[in-house]
Amino acid sequence: MSFSDLAKAADTSVKAEIGPRPFYLLEDLEEGPLKEALSSCKTGPFYRTDFSIAHRGAPLQFPEHTKQSYEAAARMGAGIIECDATFTKDQELVCRHSQCDLHQTTDILLRPDLAGKCTQPFSPAGEGSKATAKCCTSDITLSEFYSLNGKMDGVNTKAKTVQEYVKGTSPWRTDLYATKGTLLSHADSIDLIDRLGAKFIPELKKPAVSMPYQENFSQEKYAQKLVDAYKEKGIDPSRVFLQSFNLDDVLYWIKNEPDFGKQATYLDGRYRQINPSNPDSFSPTMQELADQGVKILAPPIWMLLDLNSDNKIVPSAYALEARKAGLSLIGWSLERSGPMQNGGGWYYKTVKNAIKTDGDILKVLDILAKEVGVKGIFSDWPATSSFYASCKGLN
Repeated sequence: MSFSDLAKAADTSVKAEIGPRPFYLLEDLEEGPLKEALSSCKTGPFYRTDFSIAHRGAPLQFPEHTKQSYEAAARMGAGIIECDATFTKDQELVCRHSQCDLHQTTDILLRPDLAGKCTQPFSPAGEGSKATAKCCTSDITLSEFYSLNGKMDGVNTKAKTVQEYVKGTSPWRTDLYATKGTLLSHADSIDLIDRLGAKFIPELKKPAVSMPYQENFSQEKYAQKLVDAYKEKGIDPSRVFLQSFNLDDVLYWIKNEPDFGKQATYLDGRYRQINPSNPDSFSPTMQELADQGVKILAPPIWMLLDLNSDNKIVPSAYALEARKAGLSLIGWSLERSGPMQNGGGWYYKTVKNAIKTDGDILKVLDILAKEVGVKGIFSDWPATSSFYASCKGLN
């Protein structure tokens, strides 16, 4: 079953609360057919949709990978919610974007009992040097992990003290909801997302430690442990989209867990090597990926887009070649760039000359959906995607 097949099964009876932001973006959108069409949907109804994928929950305003962030994403209509899975010192899977991000996403450095266990203790900024720290999930046990509180992602590299260092929230985000961030194990995330009625898109994160870890935890065991958690809880494989930047992980699932592997998602990290405008640079080719059993490909948004001679946003050669090979596409990540007045930053770098206002987020979303044909979009604020999908009748 492909992603598009599953998307058709979304339950549009579950209403979404999208709040004011989509309408702010709509007001900022240039006049034209798209604005007119979306304006006709102002009164809804808005519903949960698989097109709207929660990227770490709703981290535009809530601490990422926390209970509160996932619940906010579900209320905003995210039909699929992501847990980035890494592991602790006692080999338990937990939801964190990186194995070594605890210093910037939790209060670990404010906890002397645990800060002393960090791989790299806090070091203040000095003459010509930045403040640094490195705290990993593999530095602590699951029990110790549970004692932490999540915070907004960010650090102050000019800090002289730990207290200054942890206050690094971007000015276009907010700490309003960061007073409490309940951390989750991977197993906790399954229970919560299941209870919320959404689907799962767990990412197997690249280990920051040598594998096999502690001599017995190999990469294959790590990949299998992720799957086993869903099997143990009786989750239907059709609700789970395993994902990894490591193609070998995806191929492992395709071979060893075909019920899950047939919709495993290859997160395309080849953006460091290939030119999305030049198919000759694609290695492996899109067809080679498809021939290996890959069904879903997830690159950053900018790889899916290009500008034509009239400076209009169009699908990239990368997107066209992927669709030609029969691959379903997911883009990442919407609402992660802050204000768009300066071209939208990294996520829009191939089309920055066509990005002028925050409203252009909706323009990009429309092109991704209609012309590129993405089946879903990761977003740090799922309400935007839920609004668009509800208006356009996407499931």
